[in-house]
Amino acid sequence: MKVAIIMGSTSDLPVMQDAIDILKELQIETEVDVVSAHRTPEKMFEFGQNAHKKGIAVIIAGAGGAAHLPGMVASLSPLPVIGVPVKSSNSIDGWDSVLSILQMPGGVPVATVALNGAKNAGILAAQILGATQEDVRDRIIAYKESLKEKVTQAAAQMRHE
Repeated sequence: MKVAIIMGSTSDLPVMQDAIDILKELQIETEVDVVSAHRTPEKMFEFGQNAHKKGIAVIIAGAGGAAHLPGMVASLSPLPVIGVPVKSSNSIDGWDSVLSILQMPGGVPVATVALNGAKNAGILAAQILGATQEDVRDRIIAYKESLKEKVTQAAAQMRHE
C-alpha cells in the first residue's frame, strides 16, 4: 500500500519533502504530485475520487494560504487524510492554513499536524499503515527506539560521559 503526498503548489515541496524523506526511511512507497484545489479542481476531484482504487491507503495533503486541498480531498475520498498546513508566501503567519485544515465540519475529518509538520504527517501515515501491517509496525518501533537512543547519546555527550 502506498501513501500519496500531494500539495497545492511546487512551492510547498521544501516542507513536504520531510514527509517524503521519513516515508522513504521507513521503506513505504509514496506517490507525489501537485494537485491544486483552486487551479486544477478537475484533477483534485479525479484524485480524491479514485486514490483508493490505485493502491493508496493514506493521503497526506499539504497546502498554504486558504489551504482547501486537504479538506476537499477528504470530502471526496474514503481514505484517511492528513493535512499539513504550510506557511506560504501569501500566508497570515500560517494561521490561515492551520485553521482552514483544522476546522473541518462534522463528517469530513482531516487529521492535522503542526504548521510545516510534514515529518509528523509521514510518521502518522506510517502508523496508520502499521496498524494492520506488521512489517511497517516493526519499522515504526525501531524508528521510535532510534529516537530514544539519539536523546540518550546526546544527554551523555552533554554530561561528558
